[in-house]
Amino acid sequence: MQIRVIKNESDYELMLKEAERLVALDPEPSSREAETLELLTVLVEDFENRRYAFETPDPISAIEHRMHEQGLRQIDLAPLLGGRSRVSEVLSRKRPLTVSMIKALSTGLGIPLESLVASSSRRDLQNAPIDSNETYDWTKFPVREMAKRGWLKFDTGVSKTAEVTKAAEASLKAFLQKVYAEAPASALYRRTFRGEALDEKAFYSTLAWSARVLETAKGLSRKGDKKFNPAEISEEFLSEVARLSLFPDGPVRAVDLLRKNGIALVVEPRLPNTLLDGAALLTESGNPVIGMTLRYDRIDYFWFTLLHELAHVWRHLNSPDEAFIDRVENTDPKFLAEKEANRIARDAIIPRAIWKRSSAFLSPSAQSINDLASRLSIHPAMVVGRLHFETGKYENFRNLLGSGSIRKCFPNLIFK
Repeated sequence: MQIRVIKNESDYELMLKEAERLVALDPEPSSREAETLELLTVLVEDFENRRYAFETPDPISAIEHRMHEQGLRQIDLAPLLGGRSRVSEVLSRKRPLTVSMIKALSTGLGIPLESLVASSSRRDLQNAPIDSNETYDWTKFPVREMAKRGWLKFDTGVSKTAEVTKAAEASLKAFLQKVYAEAPASALYRRTFRGEALDEKAFYSTLAWSARVLETAKGLSRKGDKKFNPAEISEEFLSEVARLSLFPDGPVRAVDLLRKNGIALVVEPRLPNTLLDGAALLTESGNPVIGMTLRYDRIDYFWFTLLHELAHVWRHLNSPDEAFIDRVENTDPKFLAEKEANRIARDAIIPRAIWKRSSAFLSPSAQSINDLASRLSIHPAMVVGRLHFETGKYENFRNLLGSGSIRKCFPNLIFK
């Protein structure tokens, strides 16, 4: 088919279907199909950005539409908006939506933030002070766990949730302001998490965790560090990263290798209410940061997650306002970016053409797995991980997974 600039919905649907067809083919890197897929991805994203940029959605219409879809009554919105009277005032357009209402509606009803924040509201948000009580619902942050980890300092002896929140609120504001000192006050609010669906508890835990990752990344930066250049990232570079899996201290070597290329790699155990494996973010100055939780202490999980996030940094991460967050076994297949990141990570570890012809794939055995791993200079766990994913037979060759060998590379962290 002819690839062209997308000008309308009909073109958009046509190009999107073609992109999905090519994704299903899982083309080899540098092939004509892979290059076409990359071009289609750019065109689709460009059309989506242009379309959203010119739309001025009506928030109340978006809320009413979702209520109709889910069969909700006004009383069902009371917990989200702060009472029956506020629901009535909001829906009759007598009361504007506050930031806390917008966040509650987005997480509670699954309404995209873009549909709830009109252009005038965006301007108001950009001018809002970070210590505004409407910017965040401070009660939702996991403050006790944050205090245990030394992120916050306040009296943890109080027992009631309201007292804990009041004691921690000033410390939370200082924590967030430290991370976003160089950014507009509303920067953390504007951050959009892509990849993993989050309920309200997970949202606030992810918010705090990602802020900690960015804070740690800032602390790791040194004067004279190399500036990131996406042109220096390639399939060969990702394969070089994968080959570090052979070394017992491979994760530490990865930290050094990525830093030399302007990318910060930060390991921070996950907070309660989240099941995250990794994230790709940008600092406010545009420096890429990869955060990892080591939720599973396995060689295959660590390296696949790292390469998946590297693919996001290379191909998809464009703005400090967004972050890709991922749970490896639950990447949403509806998102082209997640499909592409998976494909890039798989091919960096074992190129598809080699995999489909290998004995490890056709007649797997401990010997064939080790032979393929030796040929590609990667750990056998990487081969086993792919076998498990494609066959669903997770009980096979588990002794080759290298369980328990990643977290010990980071002895100063505490994992639960």
